[in-house]
Amino acid sequence: MPEPYISVVIPVYNEEENLPELLGRLKASLQAIGKPFEVILVNDGSRDRSLEILREAAGRDPHLVVVDFNRNYGQHAAVFAGFEASRGEIIVTLDADLQNPPEEIAKLVAKMEEGYDVVGSIRVQRQDSLFRRMASRLINRVTSMATGVQLHDYGCMLRAYRRGVVKTLCASKEISTFIPVLADMFAGRVTEIPVAHAERLRGESKYSFFKLIRLQFDLMTSFSLLPLRATMTVGVLTAILSMAVAVVLIAGRLIMGRDWAVSGVFTLFAALFFFMGVLLFGIGLLGEYVGRIYMEVRKRPRYVVRQVIGREPEAKP
Repeated sequence: MPEPYISVVIPVYNEEENLPELLGRLKASLQAIGKPFEVILVNDGSRDRSLEILREAAGRDPHLVVVDFNRNYGQHAAVFAGFEASRGEIIVTLDADLQNPPEEIAKLVAKMEEGYDVVGSIRVQRQDSLFRRMASRLINRVTSMATGVQLHDYGCMLRAYRRGVVKTLCASKEISTFIPVLADMFAGRVTEIPVAHAERLRGESKYSFFKLIRLQFDLMTSFSLLPLRATMTVGVLTAILSMAVAVVLIAGRLIMGRDWAVSGVFTLFAALFFFMGVLLFGIGLLGEYVGRIYMEVRKRPRYVVRQVIGREPEAKP
C-alpha cells in the first residue's frame, strides 16, 4: 500500500451498534476523495463487541488499523494514540457515533489543501437537545474567554490537522489537555467551516452533564490562570467591602447606640460566612492547581496500548 495522504483517527468506546455503518460510509467517502488513506480506530476500553467488530474489519480491509487500550482512558488520550500511529499528511479526527457524517471529511480536506494548518468545523442545525445546545454555547464562550483562542465550536470532533501540528501535539506531554485549543496555539493558519450534524440513532452519549462540567473545569485550569486571577480579584473586593462594613458598624454603634450595634451583629455574621466561603473556594482552587502539578511531575504515560491490529510491522534497518 502507498503511504497515506489522509489519516482518519476515531476513538471508539462501546459503539458496536454504529461501527458497521460507520466503516461502510467512511470507506466510501474516503475512496471518493481519490487520495491514499488509512483509518486508525482506537478502542478505548470498550466493554461491548466493539473490539471484535474492529478486529474482523481490520482483517478484511488493509486500510484499517486498530489500537487497543488495556482500559478506558478517555477521548483525548485515544486521539493522541491515533495521532502517534498516524502517517498521513492530513489527519482528520471523527467521532464514532455518526453525528458528524463521514461524508463531510472531503470538505475539510479540500479546505486544508488551501494551505491551512488546522481546519475546525461548526455544526449547523444541530440535532442535540436544547439543554445540550445551550450548555455547548456556554462552554464555547467561557473557553474562548479563558484561553484567548477564538473558535465557534470547541466540542465538534470533526477537525483536520497538518502533520507538523500533530507532531508538535505529540511532543507535548502534559496529562490534562484539550486538543483543539492546544493545536490552535501551535498552528499558523486556522479556520472553521460549517458541517452537517445528524441525530444520534444508536447508543448513548458518553458525555453526561457532570462530565461536561468536569471537562470545562479541566480546560479552565489546564490552559489559563484566569480562575486564580478571578479569585484574587474577588478577595481584594471582599477585603475592601469588609473594611467598609466595619466602618459602618463602628459609626452606627457610636451614633445610634447599643441597640443598633446588637442588630449589626447578624450583618457581621453574614459577612463573615461569605468571606469564609470565598476563602474555602480559593483554597480548593489552589489545591486543584497543585494537584495538577503533582500529576505532571510523576510523568506517567497517558495510556497503555495492549495491541495494534492490522498494520504490518516495520522492517528493521
